[in-house]
Amino acid sequence: MTTQTAFPVLPGLGAVLMGERAALLENSTGGKVFINGQLAYVWGPGQDGLRRLAASQLVDTGAAQVNEVAAAFGINTESLRRWRKSLQGAGLVGLAPVKKGPKRPSLLTGEKAAEIQRVRAGGASLRATAEATGVSTDTVRRAMAMTVSTEAAPAATDLEGMAAGPQPQLPILPEPVPRTAERAAARSGLLECAEPVFAPAARIRHAGLFLALPALETTGLLACAKEVYGSLPDGFYGLETILIDAVLRALAGEARAEGATRFDPVELGRVLGLDRAPEVKTIRRRISQLVQDGKAQELIAALAKHHLTATGPEGEDLAAVLYVDGHVRAYQGTKKIGKIYSTRLKFPVPATEETWVTDAHGSPIFVVMAEPGASLATELRDLLPELRTAVGDDRRVLVGFDRGGWSPDLFKHMAERGFDVLTWRKGASKNVEEKLFAEVTHIDEHGQTRKWSVADTVVDLPLAATKKTGEVLNIRQLSRIVAATGGGTRQIHILTTDLTMGAGEVVYRMGSRWRQENQFRYARLRFELDSHDSYASTDDNEDRMVPEPAKKKAYQKVVAARNAHAEAAAIADANLLALKTPAEGAGEVTVTSAMHNQVMAPVWEAENALATAEKVHKSIPAKVRLGDLNPGQQVLDTETKLIHHGIRMAAYNTAVTIAREIRTNTGYKRADQEAHALMRQALNQTGDIDTTDPGYLTITLNPLPTKAKTAAIKELCAHLTSTETRYPGTQLILRYKINNHSQQPTAITSP
Repeated sequence: MTTQTAFPVLPGLGAVLMGERAALLENSTGGKVFINGQLAYVWGPGQDGLRRLAASQLVDTGAAQVNEVAAAFGINTESLRRWRKSLQGAGLVGLAPVKKGPKRPSLLTGEKAAEIQRVRAGGASLRATAEATGVSTDTVRRAMAMTVSTEAAPAATDLEGMAAGPQPQLPILPEPVPRTAERAAARSGLLECAEPVFAPAARIRHAGLFLALPALETTGLLACAKEVYGSLPDGFYGLETILIDAVLRALAGEARAEGATRFDPVELGRVLGLDRAPEVKTIRRRISQLVQDGKAQELIAALAKHHLTATGPEGEDLAAVLYVDGHVRAYQGTKKIGKIYSTRLKFPVPATEETWVTDAHGSPIFVVMAEPGASLATELRDLLPELRTAVGDDRRVLVGFDRGGWSPDLFKHMAERGFDVLTWRKGASKNVEEKLFAEVTHIDEHGQTRKWSVADTVVDLPLAATKKTGEVLNIRQLSRIVAATGGGTRQIHILTTDLTMGAGEVVYRMGSRWRQENQFRYARLRFELDSHDSYASTDDNEDRMVPEPAKKKAYQKVVAARNAHAEAAAIADANLLALKTPAEGAGEVTVTSAMHNQVMAPVWEAENALATAEKVHKSIPAKVRLGDLNPGQQVLDTETKLIHHGIRMAAYNTAVTIAREIRTNTGYKRADQEAHALMRQALNQTGDIDTTDPGYLTITLNPLPTKAKTAAIKELCAHLTSTETRYPGTQLILRYKINNHSQQPTAITSP
């Protein structure tokens, strides 16, 4: 007997194999199941009962295994178990889909809502309105909520006309567009990625997240990631989907991959245009595939270049002023991680340190993982070439940083390479004469005029590398008089190599460095900046030279010995003076050698102790091998963290952009104080998805709790619509509007 290959034709038609005997072929016209090459089950569109019957009997007859059938039909094994149980208990009737939705018609029709609004508008209480109209108080509340609009509430006669007009219908939370065939193809490695597909739907929980897409496009995350990585390996969830999902989750308050467990995958999937959003295991796997390329720093550099080549909200050059600072991320695990002093926690902790760069507005644009134990001055020197690449030309850039980067040699190095320094003066310095102080002003980007009393002078800083030759760096110093902690006043000094910028602007730019601290604080609170996205680690380079802690302790002993010697010398001088100065009326006093030696004995003893301490300090090397000092030390994985940092940077800049649009393009009176709060409220708003207009994806958000906020978001929607942003991966142009419930058609329940 000859042997025939099973299913010689079906795989070529797109059929999904279930073991060695069965195959499933589904399309828009229905589905078919073949057993041993013979047609066994057939169903048409909407005949879900017959489809469930086929799946159940494939298992009951032994034609295929449970997991094979569940995978082919795009369901989980628990659903398949329930289908089989229903078939055994009630037969084919038990497999019929149960229609979802209200069990009786809603009392709250358009006419009833208009009636309730008329009674309530007359001053009746909730209970009186409910009794007068024959409904419950909850129904009255829903009817009144339907009147929230960005404009004045329409008259009752208008409401009646609206209710009587033609009303298109959107299904309430319909089943997502089935992607069974694509998922099966993805499992077989035959799908590059699933494209977004949207269907009309009402009452979508995360509809407000669509507002973030125009601002997300301006960050360049998707374009830069595509440029650096190209694409992810073939699979259902592509590169754009993974990144959009990560940014939207961060904006919704869950920046870590584990945060995906706090979302309904189906609900979040509607915003992504998929049947389900990726879950934790999938997110980690897809990010790890990016990690294998080792291009995270290239992604960060591409994002920085994209950001700095754009213009600011007022048309200013975003590369004109940059701020640099280090951020310590504490580690609480059991691995042997080097300790770093945390200024926030006020003590050394096992941690990693990152060097961040932000623009003049405090928006993050660049980050690198600092070498363990490296100073900010060292990191700044190493960072300059990458900043120059991101800037893209030879223009001078003002770089602000705090006293951690203090180094006159670094200042000279930066000035020679086209970077101007902006920092605080470190260490003791002479006060500037009060007659040199004069009032200076600066008008900020919000039009507010600021005034300070400033002395603009030039000082000389000795260069450490040329102390023997006496070479110094001439640098501009701007001094201010401020209140001292214990009362009174003191002078603080700002140093800069920029000789053209006005004194008022220099003071303003130095104070604006706190925007970077605010960015750290906001990102820790909203985007989990200090979280560990990966606990993987590698052995540190044991041949790396690190500071010898014993050297510092020995120097402390030298300082103590110097102080003891100075104190002993002062006491000896006083005692010798007393010996040589006789009391009044006494005769001449002769100071003998024994008396002199007795007075000077403590001084000589202190000199010997100082010489010994200096000798010990000099004998200790400044640096030693890490392997000799702390063998087995490890460093945390940086590639995964940098990828997530790129995502968090995009999420932060997206949030800042939306908040800025609320301040500049809406009439919200409290925008300066509540722009970010209103932005977060809008992103968490429910709404509808409408695809009935070809080429457009219309997002209709439900009104916010107050008319003022609703009006502001309506203006924001109009502005975002004018950008004509396309949903990533599609040709659909996004349009936004606010749902006026008094005009809103009654939604129907999907079958």
